[in-house]
Amino acid sequence: MTNATTVTAGSVAADLDSPDDPSGLIVLAHGAGSDRRSALLRTLSDALVDRGLAVARIDLPYRQLRPKGPPSPSKAALDRDGIRSAVALLREKVAVDGPVIVGGQSYGGRQASMAVADDPGLADGLLLTSYPLHPPGKPDKARTEHLPRITVPTLVVHGRSDAFGTSDEFAAVLPAFGGPTRLIEIEKADHSLKPERSGVGPTTADAVDGWLLPAARECAASRFGWS
Repeated sequence: MTNATTVTAGSVAADLDSPDDPSGLIVLAHGAGSDRRSALLRTLSDALVDRGLAVARIDLPYRQLRPKGPPSPSKAALDRDGIRSAVALLREKVAVDGPVIVGGQSYGGRQASMAVADDPGLADGLLLTSYPLHPPGKPDKARTEHLPRITVPTLVVHGRSDAFGTSDEFAAVLPAFGGPTRLIEIEKADHSLKPERSGVGPTTADAVDGWLLPAARECAASRFGWS
């Protein structure tokens, strides 16, 4: 049975889908032009809940302030604060003994990765879909400075036709992460990952279940002394 609830408190707005007795919690933030009800986040949530995970799709603070439009670079720190607040609240809301994974699509994933780089205790793993490695056509403006400070296991889901980073560029940058990484490539998919036809939902869920969740559980065990 899946339980669906909406969680709102302070700077947190989330749609939470959870099976009975979830094996872990995943908190996902949306891309720059979207919100928590995007097709991609709903597709990922459906597939991950089927694997026994609780999934919270959150609206970042800038999206709560206005329904449309891109985020402001000068206020990105507030979006990271929103992710931290969401994780703290959802840890209390969801009764789960398993690991907590954060991440999201493009801008949301980038902000989650920066939050984890600044606070390694925020989560036990990262799930980054369509990470914006650089602006389209500007590979010299790589967004990689914080990657060495990310020590938790990280799963990167990348569309082969993504203009924000080529497959070769992602393969080259993965060793920069401070923790273990895996790259999953989605054929015939661009930055949107085309959730309606690419199979990104089950492909991502398989990788989370088969690699990220066990790696994050090991990370949490070392932190909390789980047996």
